[in-house]
Amino acid sequence: MAELPKYKRILLKISGEALAGEQKFGILPEVIGGIADQVKEVHGLGVQMAVVIGGGNIFRGVKLASAGMDQAQGDYMGMLATVINGLAFQDILEKKGVSTRLLSAIAMMQVAEPYIRRRAMRHLEKGRVAIFGGGTGNPGFTTDMAAALRAFEIKADIILKATSVDGVYDSDPKKNPNAKRFDKVDYRTVLAQNLKVMDGAAIALCRDHHIPIVVFDLYKQGNIRRVVMGENVGTTVSDA
Repeated sequence: MAELPKYKRILLKISGEALAGEQKFGILPEVIGGIADQVKEVHGLGVQMAVVIGGGNIFRGVKLASAGMDQAQGDYMGMLATVINGLAFQDILEKKGVSTRLLSAIAMMQVAEPYIRRRAMRHLEKGRVAIFGGGTGNPGFTTDMAAALRAFEIKADIILKATSVDGVYDSDPKKNPNAKRFDKVDYRTVLAQNLKVMDGAAIALCRDHHIPIVVFDLYKQGNIRRVVMGENVGTTVSDA
């Protein structure tokens, strides 16, 4: 008898920068295609999948805000960038035979459904990959917060935080060769030590609703499947 996935419903958080690969800006087709292959593999196991993608590969409102732009205006522009990424990811997945729905927290009926919690859950139950764009729909919140909020709303079993490193470290492993990687860490330690997992508000929401987070290397093919099957990949953030 084949081994069953450990999780029935997951939320995958992908940074916008991940779609740009080495070019640092825009969308690199081979990179987004590789991510889509991993999502298709896990979806084929019968796992219900939701995806939140950032917009940093296209626009970062924080940078313009530091140069004098209104912060809220910049945040709205960043939210629109997440919908662009969502459209690209939807197109690639559909071409690979995966049924999807793009739902936006900002109304734009020509390209995406409005985000409605019960509708999103119905899409998941019908076996569609739900891609959530538009952040939370409100300025002042990161896409990490959007991922935590959507995971809470759809009752996801876990958040998979896909990054360019293989877990959570006590310092930046790209700058400190002696940085220590955690196999497991609790929410309190993440907040107290300001570990770079998600922003504090997102971590607090996950803590309050007991939503575990696994931080792992997105670029290693098969890692999403390994996490879903319960293998020890990356770093797990949880109550204990």
